[in-house]
Amino acid sequence: MKLARPDVRHPRIVLAGCAALIDGDGDDAGLVAALRSRGLHARWLSWDDPETLEADLVILRATWDYTARLGEFLDWTGRVRNLLNAPAVVAWNTDKRYLADLEAAGVPTVPSRFFAPGETVDLPSVEVVVKPAVGAGSVGAQRFIDADRARDHAMALQADGLTALVQPYDPRIADGETALVFIGGEQSHAFTKGPLLPPPGERIALDESGTYAEESLQPAEPDFELWDVGRAALRAAAAKLDVDVDELLYARVDVIGGPDDPRLLELELVEPSLGWRQLDESARATQQRVFALGVESALDRLGLGPLKNRSLSHRRP
Repeated sequence: MKLARPDVRHPRIVLAGCAALIDGDGDDAGLVAALRSRGLHARWLSWDDPETLEADLVILRATWDYTARLGEFLDWTGRVRNLLNAPAVVAWNTDKRYLADLEAAGVPTVPSRFFAPGETVDLPSVEVVVKPAVGAGSVGAQRFIDADRARDHAMALQADGLTALVQPYDPRIADGETALVFIGGEQSHAFTKGPLLPPPGERIALDESGTYAEESLQPAEPDFELWDVGRAALRAAAAKLDVDVDELLYARVDVIGGPDDPRLLELELVEPSLGWRQLDESARATQQRVFALGVESALDRLGLGPLKNRSLSHRRP
């Protein structure tokens, strides 16, 4: 490939997937071209490929098998030269106990209870969702009406060494979730995700790779009250992690409910699908360009080329 400026050193950028889906599920297919249009070279590798350790910058995009290898994954995040989002962000966000931090910061959040291995599982006699606190793609999440069956599932997770997360089932989830996407801390676009959870006691159907549950997605134009929840979540997370909001290259905030009482369900800062395919061609190109500009800003912040060798007067948005 011919780079835009062969006379300067270009940083080696990796978009990280996993062995089952090295280049993701296709949603991020335009990112390499978007980065290339800014003179940046990127390629896809599985996160556990030793070549990632030679990259100047690794961007997590489809590392959807990390939950089964969490210790190894977190160790790897500390060994790559530079990571987006940063290792401290990843370590905090891979465990859904971060929800307690956001709730404590005043973010309207779906109530959550956590039961670590060895702790007594005490559940209310209401419909609940039980899932592992460390999990991705809705793997291991189930819905229960019967408290005994819910407790059994939570205890099975504990027996596997996992912390169980229990949340009351909110009937508004039947209308799906609104996924709010932020790039560089700024509002980008949104889409809705159809309800994932099957009837009580049944397991979620996974895709062929077994790494995530297939979703029904639609473009969305959320009310400002939902975006306010998303911004509050990002501010709270940045404050907790002592980083600036714009240092979060990407974020997805999943919210349930409408403008009268929106509630944060999850804040995804590790490897969320960003729903590029829900945008029309023009909007997708524009927002992926914003993503590429966010990568440029990160490279500048990290002191990496080629941007540090360019005169600011030659940079154009």
